[in-house]
Amino acid sequence: MAEQKRDYYEVLGVSKTASDDELKKAYRKLAKQYHPDLNPGNAEAEQKFKEVNEAYEVLSDKDKRAKYDQFGHAGVDPNFGAGGFGGGGFGGFDMGDVDLGDIFGSFFGGGFGGFGGQRQANPNAPKRGASLRANMTITFDEAMRGVEKEINLNRTENCTTCHGSGCASGTTAEICPDCHGTGQVRIQRGAGGFAFTTTAPCSKCHGTGKIIHQPCPDCHGDGQVRRQRKIKVKIPAGIDDGQSISMRGQGNEGLNGGPAGDLLINISVIPDPRFQRDGYDLYLEQKVSFTQAALGAELQIDTIDGKVKYNLPAGTQPGTTFRLRGKGVPNVNGRGRGDQYVTVKVQVPTNLTSEQRDALKEYARVMGEGTPAPATPVRDFFEKKRKKK
Repeated sequence: MAEQKRDYYEVLGVSKTASDDELKKAYRKLAKQYHPDLNPGNAEAEQKFKEVNEAYEVLSDKDKRAKYDQFGHAGVDPNFGAGGFGGGGFGGFDMGDVDLGDIFGSFFGGGFGGFGGQRQANPNAPKRGASLRANMTITFDEAMRGVEKEINLNRTENCTTCHGSGCASGTTAEICPDCHGTGQVRIQRGAGGFAFTTTAPCSKCHGTGKIIHQPCPDCHGDGQVRRQRKIKVKIPAGIDDGQSISMRGQGNEGLNGGPAGDLLINISVIPDPRFQRDGYDLYLEQKVSFTQAALGAELQIDTIDGKVKYNLPAGTQPGTTFRLRGKGVPNVNGRGRGDQYVTVKVQVPTNLTSEQRDALKEYARVMGEGTPAPATPVRDFFEKKRKKK
C-alpha cells in the first residue's frame, strides 16, 4: 500500500487561502528548520525537508495549485489522467473527449514513459536559485574564539538594468503566440485509427513561453548576470575541522521571483601542536621534572584562554591525568564549554654533572636501591664489542 501523503497546506502550516507571500514565508522558515546541513544524520528532518520542498513546489505554481485544490494529490501526480486498460478497456471512453497524450505520454516522441504523460512545470513559475559551495581555512585559535572573515564569491544575480525581465528598458516580452505562454505545444499524431496528442517544447520561444524582441544590453535577454561579491562570514567559536556553515539566500538568485539558493562554506582548521581535540574536550601533555613530580610544584598550564596555574600534588606518578573544568572548546550553539585534560609526562634528566650524580646516588642509597652502575660511555661500549670479535 502506498504511503498516504499529508495535505500540502498542512505541511506548510498555512490556510488554503494563503497568499504567495505567506507561502514563501512559511516555506523559508520550515526549510531552514529542517535543512540537512543543520540536522546532520537526522533522517526524520531530511524527510520533512523533502516534504516541505514538494509542498512548496506545487503550491507556488498557480497551475499546479489549481489542480491540487480540485483533485488533491492525484491532480499533480505525473500519472494523473492515466485511464489504464482495466474495467472494459477503451469501451467506457468517448475518444473525442479523451486526450490520449495524457495516457500514453511521449509514446511517439521521447520514448514510452508508462501510462500518463508527465506535465511540464510552468516555465515562468518562480524557481529557486542554485546553492553554492566554498572553502575557508582558519587557525586553531580562530576556531576556538570565533572570527568574522570575508570571502570572494562569483554568483548569478538578477540584472539590475531590466530587473530580471531580460527586456530592454521601456519594452516588455511578448507572450508566445504558438504556446500561449505555456512553453509547450501539443502535437497530434495518428496510429491505427486513433488520434494521439503529445506535448513538446515550443520551438518558437524555446520553451520559455515568451519572446523578447529587444533584449537587455547588459544581460542579453537572460535576465541574470554573473557578479563578484565579498561576503562577510561569521564563524562561531568552537567550530571543528570539516564542519560547514550555511548562509541562507547567499547563493545564486532565483528566477521569476523565486528564492535565492544558499552558500555552504566548508571549514578547514589548522591544528595546534599543543592540543588534541575530541569533540568539545581538549587534551594536552604537560612535561614536569622528576623533582616536581616527587615534591609537588605550581605549574603554568597552556589553555586556549592563556596560561593558568595548577598545583601539582607531591608524589604525582607519570601518566597521571587531571581535568581543568570548563577550559575546553566552546559549544558552537553557545551552551557551555568542554573540559581540558592534562597528562603528566615526567622527564628523565640527561647529561648530569658530578654534583647531580652524587646527589642521586645518595638518594638511591637512602631509598635502599643500592649503588647505581656506572654509566658506560658509548665509545667504550663499541670498542669492547670489536675486541670480542
